[in-house]
Amino acid sequence: MGIDTASPGTQPKGTTAEGRPVTTYVAYCRVSTDKQGRSGLGLEAQQAAIQAHLRPTDVLLQPPYVEVESGRRTDRPQLQAAIERCRKTGATLLIAKLDRLARNVAFVSSLKDSGVEFRACDFPDANRLMVHILVAFAEHEAEMISQRTKAALAAAKARGTKLGGDRGYRPEAPPTADDVAKATAVRQRKADHKAFAVLPVLERLQGDGVVGLNELARRLNEMGHPTPRGNGSWTATAVKRALARVAV
Repeated sequence: MGIDTASPGTQPKGTTAEGRPVTTYVAYCRVSTDKQGRSGLGLEAQQAAIQAHLRPTDVLLQPPYVEVESGRRTDRPQLQAAIERCRKTGATLLIAKLDRLARNVAFVSSLKDSGVEFRACDFPDANRLMVHILVAFAEHEAEMISQRTKAALAAAKARGTKLGGDRGYRPEAPPTADDVAKATAVRQRKADHKAFAVLPVLERLQGDGVVGLNELARRLNEMGHPTPRGNGSWTATAVKRALARVAV
C-alpha cells in the first residue's frame, strides 16, 4: 500500500508500471462521543478495517477524516471536508463504518449529492446507485416515523393527556391530615399573638369609657393600629374576634 506524501492536490492515477490498478482513497471514520474520540476507542478498529481494505497498489491520502458525532448535532463537517478533498483530488471516499449511517437521511443525501465515488469497508457492495436506494428508504422510514408520532400524539390528546415537554415541574403531593393540622396550629398561634398585641390598647380604651365595638374600631383606626391582617381598617367584627380570641 502506498501513502500519499505530496500535496492534497496530487494523485496517482491509472495503473502501476506492471499494469495493476491504482485507487486513491480518502478515509472517513466516525466516533460517537468526544471522549471516545480522544481515547481512540472504536477508532483503532476502523483504521484497521481501512488498512485491510486496501490493496498493495492503493494510495491512502493523509490524514484520515475523523468525525466526532453528538446526538445534538446533525451536521458532519469532517464528512464535508473529506468529500471536498475527493472532489479536488479525484480520490474515492473510503468509509470505515457505514452500518447505521445507511439509514440516516442527512448522511446518505450528502453522499448522493456529492457525486464522488465511495467504498465502505463494512459494506463492500455499496455504490452510488445503491445510495439512491438508501436515500429513498431512509426518507420513507423518516416519513413513517413522523406519521406514527403524529398519530400517537393525536390519540393521547383525544384521551385528555396533557402534551408538552418535561420542564422539570413536578406537582406537589396533596397535604396529609398531619400537614393540615400543623398549618392550622401555626395560623392560630399567629392570630393569638396579634390579638394579645392589641389587647392592652383595647383595655386602655375601655378604661377611658369607650365600650361599643364600632367605637373601639373607630378609635383603633384613628390611632393607626395595624389590623391582624396588616392591612385594611378595623371593623366591629374584627374587634369582636380579637376579644374572643383573648378570652379563650
